[in-house]
Amino acid sequence: MNTFFDRLAPLGSLVGRILLAAIFVGAGASKIGAYAGTQAYMASAGVPGALLPLVIALELGGGLAIVLGLAARPIAVLLAGFSVTASLLFHGGADQMQQIMLMKNFAIAGGLLLLAAYGPGKLSLDARLARQ
Repeated sequence: MNTFFDRLAPLGSLVGRILLAAIFVGAGASKIGAYAGTQAYMASAGVPGALLPLVIALELGGGLAIVLGLAARPIAVLLAGFSVTASLLFHGGADQMQQIMLMKNFAIAGGLLLLAAYGPGKLSLDARLARQ
């Protein structure tokens, strides 16, 4: 049976990918503009600033890959792991704002794991490449 939700699925998957990826694309781009400050912030949490190029590549490149639906499943797993790790390193504080940031990142990781489990949908480069 072709329900309303079945018909909505391709567009919903596309919009969902865009919404999930927007935070990573924005964060990766902002780190380029605030490179030294971001390195210092990372170092204050005990994370080597030399990892910043990898963080930028994962956030910006991974986010764009999710939008396009290209290698979406493995990229989603990487971004989910990154989100949980970053949450534990940078948002483990006891104050309410840090707890909200921690839970937000966990929710994003959950959405990414759903993307990894069910795929990017029909409106994706992965689907297009599979049809060829």
